Amino acid sequence: MTKNRLEGFSDGVIAIIITIMVLELRAPHETNPAALVPLVPVFLSYLLSFVYLGIYWSNHHHLLHAVKHVNGGVLWANLHLLFWLSLVPFVTAWMGENHFAPWPVALYGTVLLFASIAYYILTRALISLHGADSPLTKAVGRDFKGLISTVIYFVAIPLALVRWWLACALYVVVTIMWLVPDRRIERTLIE
Repeated sequence: MTKNRLEGFSDGVIAIIITIMVLELRAPHETNPAALVPLVPVFLSYLLSFVYLGIYWSNHHHLLHAVKHVNGGVLWANLHLLFWLSLVPFVTAWMGENHFAPWPVALYGTVLLFASIAYYILTRALISLHGADSPLTKAVGRDFKGLISTVIYFVAIPLALVRWWLACALYVVVTIMWLVPDRRIERTLIE
């Protein structure tokens, strides 16, 4: 199967996820700037999630650029990733509306953890389909950043229950690590 439908569907789902998330930002009924203060946690959680979704979209684009075709296993692995990403608006809203309370922050990290695992599974399904000598396999390599991100989530989730702000700081660290799109695929395809 060609990869075009998978790319188009994934792009559409991620766009819808971002749209749903922004709809959770409710305008205050008052007109003075002080009315915006209670919305700061909601906006900060939205900003963090928007960056996360942008990172996933960008790296997903790079990943699919390096492949020639997909199969049923890849389609299901991609749906698995999209499932976890589709939960981002819920955990973002819960975390922001409750001013970064411990349980919402822990659940936010849990969704991020499972999204990272799902992305790993998608990557492995594509590598399995394209073979050990494929440009994708060479580009992905050991995926050190992916492994470190997953470890950080494992640390941040229980940490959220005792120090929510440290867990959030760890989530920000992961976004900073991934803010620049993964250039391994670009470098490999250019060589």
